[in-house]
Amino acid sequence: MKRYCWSILLILFLAACQNSMFTDLTVPSGGILYKDDFFDPTSGWPRIVNANGSQDYVDGSYRIEVNIPQYDLWAVPGQTFGDVKVEGEATRLAGPDANRFGLVCRYRDPQNFYFFIISSDGYYAIGKTLTGTASLLGQEMMAYNAVIVQGAGPNHIRFDCIGETLTGYVNGRALARTTDADFKSGDAGLIAGAFNTAGVQVAFTNFVVTKP
Repeated sequence: MKRYCWSILLILFLAACQNSMFTDLTVPSGGILYKDDFFDPTSGWPRIVNANGSQDYVDGSYRIEVNIPQYDLWAVPGQTFGDVKVEGEATRLAGPDANRFGLVCRYRDPQNFYFFIISSDGYYAIGKTLTGTASLLGQEMMAYNAVIVQGAGPNHIRFDCIGETLTGYVNGRALARTTDADFKSGDAGLIAGAFNTAGVQVAFTNFVVTKP
């Protein structure tokens, strides 16, 4: 999507902007709004390497590596959606099991979005970043559930953002549900982070955004 478009003529505006919200209006319930297998490194996800970590396409996956403690990195492809079901596979490649990784929805900007995260030692949570401050929703801390495959995984993660209801699934089971009304629409994507130990590396595959 081209983020900034100006045109006097409506036809030129429609031709230039290709906003994914137009797709959202025409796709039926259950239809795919966006998907990426990460084999095409030009499909629109950020490719960044710096002291904080890296985000890039590698061998049919999108990998996020976090190289400093108490830090998160996230990536979105530059789309805009309303209600969505976001899902994908995640595999820990390196670093401690005490980590965090998952999915993002209604991403407005780096300061404002929802997230559903799990860890490689079996914990999960739904949260929100609002004006740059992250907090959990519906629980005070990450909770444990044995349905999460620990260690290297992989885990299938799904995050439904429908109306004011946010629901997180792992391996086909709903683990968390809460409500929040701050964000109505935005991008969808991936997130990974480190707690006290850096070196977290996670590979994501088969990313799909579906219309509820």
